[in-house]
Amino acid sequence: MDEKDNPTLKITPDVQLGEGVKIFNFVNMYGCRVGDNTKIGTFVEIQKGAKIGRNCKISSHTFICEGVTIEDNMFVGHNVTFINDKYKRATAANSELQAEDNWECVPTLVKKGASIGSSVSLLCGVTVGENAIVGAGSVVTKDIAPNTIVAGNPAKVLRKVVEEK
Repeated sequence: MDEKDNPTLKITPDVQLGEGVKIFNFVNMYGCRVGDNTKIGTFVEIQKGAKIGRNCKISSHTFICEGVTIEDNMFVGHNVTFINDKYKRATAANSELQAEDNWECVPTLVKKGASIGSSVSLLCGVTVGENAIVGAGSVVTKDIAPNTIVAGNPAKVLRKVVEEK
């Protein structure tokens, strides 16, 4: 897919798309990588350096910034926001606008099979463990163990994931 075929897509030539990727309207992507068979919903932005694995679903109105790695088989609900700098300011002490080199990009990792509910905010520097579930509206401020369900502001452990057999 490219802008010539669909003017609602803003995908720069440096984006690496796997096979079978589906991208819906009004998406902005630059300098990122998206794995095979992943779906990107409407009104999503994925910034440079972000990596999304195979077989993921990224729902509408989500913001995935530089420094975010999402592994395979991941679900991201609607309106999820990733944050990549703990202390970002618009201006320096002298009131001049900050430049890109005035901040530190702190990585975030979401492991294979995890699920993030709608309207979640994830602060930078956290790892969401394999198969973890983050409840809708949560604010993730620290690492989440694998196979754990968390919710709240800040997100707290509710229980372990129990797989149906």
